[in-house]
Amino acid sequence: MQIVDLKREDGVYIQQAAQILVDAFKADWPDAWPDVDSALEEIQEMLTEDHICRVALDAEGLVVGWIGGIPEYDGNVWELHPLAVAPKKQGQGIGRALVMDFEQQVAARGGITIMLGSDDETDMTSLSGVDLYTDVWEHITNIQNKRWHPFTFYQKMGFVIVGVIPDANGFGKPDILMAKRVVPQNKKL
Repeated sequence: MQIVDLKREDGVYIQQAAQILVDAFKADWPDAWPDVDSALEEIQEMLTEDHICRVALDAEGLVVGWIGGIPEYDGNVWELHPLAVAPKKQGQGIGRALVMDFEQQVAARGGITIMLGSDDETDMTSLSGVDLYTDVWEHITNIQNKRWHPFTFYQKMGFVIVGVIPDANGFGKPDILMAKRVVPQNKKL
């Protein structure tokens, strides 16, 4: 597998990445990118000079996953958005490789932290379908993964839950906020 920058002139790769985005999200987040046109629009937004947009290619040169990043807080923080792996290729280390490469890309650009939001719109965690305002941190502390929500993947990659946005996607449908420092802490806080 090889991970490379996705560029505007990579028409075939862009089409493949768009299809992966639709396919990877349709089961649990069908409204995220419901069709190739919406996925192509997302990719075009990511293909700006100040963003990170990388694809994983298999031995045959086909796109099997892609990752994007948006600089925030003057480049100190980068939002990981999105990460998608072809459904038939999931569980083979492609997502892990893309995230590790992304961490290197962020650090090389002077970034300190990566953040992401991982929505729960389909009752995949114990944070879904409840009033989180009753005790946000108690709910986060006791979070349970009910149906392969990606937050556990990110935890294995060293990310921690730093908060939630209750009702971000409607009542009882939160966004789980996660972050990870990607460079060593050089000075005492």
